[in-house]
Amino acid sequence: MSLLQAIVLGLVQGLTEFLPISSTAHLRIVPELFGWPDPGAAYSAVIQLGTVAAVLIYFRKDLVTLTKAFFQGLARRQPFATTDSRLAWFVLIGTLPIGICGLAFKKTIEGSLRSLYVISGSLIVLALILFVVERMASHKRTLDDMRWRDGLIVGLWQALALIPGSSRSGTTITGALSLGLRREDAARYSFLLSIPATSLAGIFELKHLLEATERPSTVALVTGTLVAFASGWAAIAWLLSYLRKHSTVIFIVYRVVLGVVLLVLLNLGLLRPLSGVENVDTANKPLTVPVERQGTD
Repeated sequence: MSLLQAIVLGLVQGLTEFLPISSTAHLRIVPELFGWPDPGAAYSAVIQLGTVAAVLIYFRKDLVTLTKAFFQGLARRQPFATTDSRLAWFVLIGTLPIGICGLAFKKTIEGSLRSLYVISGSLIVLALILFVVERMASHKRTLDDMRWRDGLIVGLWQALALIPGSSRSGTTITGALSLGLRREDAARYSFLLSIPATSLAGIFELKHLLEATERPSTVALVTGTLVAFASGWAAIAWLLSYLRKHSTVIFIVYRVVLGVVLLVLLNLGLLRPLSGVENVDTANKPLTVPVERQGTD
């Protein structure tokens, strides 16, 4: 992998991980368009640690508050007494569905589901669902109003992100909006919910990547991760600001257009639906648990 490829893929990862447009889709499409080999699920998961770092640092005050509230609640034997302690539990509960489903369906997720036909279909279908939710949602509730049921429901939506092209941020924001949350609160909860799954997946895949006989150079890994961190930080700040005043319609339109263009290119034979997937050893490779890498974000 060249330095240019590492920079481009890191930029794509960072910008698309937090926007509801599917980082998996873009990390499959961009190499194919440029004629580059598929970077592989493990590489994608590792540079994803850059976006995890961006979330951790951007929301560091929130995370300190939630962690403190979580342990204080346990110490006082009142784990759900405050909004912050409940939110911490909601993040943990919301992570369970994607972990369970990811382990159960790992071979399918790492293989045939990475087809560009599946990705294009997911892009379009979730866009239509998001459009309906946007029109019907109340957009009035805040994170303070969340309850156990809400945390579990959004977690189930996140599990849908295991389907490549659906987008982890896209599914979680859609799920949160369907429960009546304000757009900014839906995005904030989506970011917090991304931390456990994506962190564990990146660390897990890093071990296997380091054990592999053929892998990108350390320079490529570090470069891609740093670029993903910087672009991910920018994407978080921009999305939170954007959703304070605007709806998600721009992402809905983008997803539909991208999905249709993909289908056209596939039917014209300009793209191969499973290019690169044949190099994925599903028998020996572990699952990338989060959504967007194996079908995270």
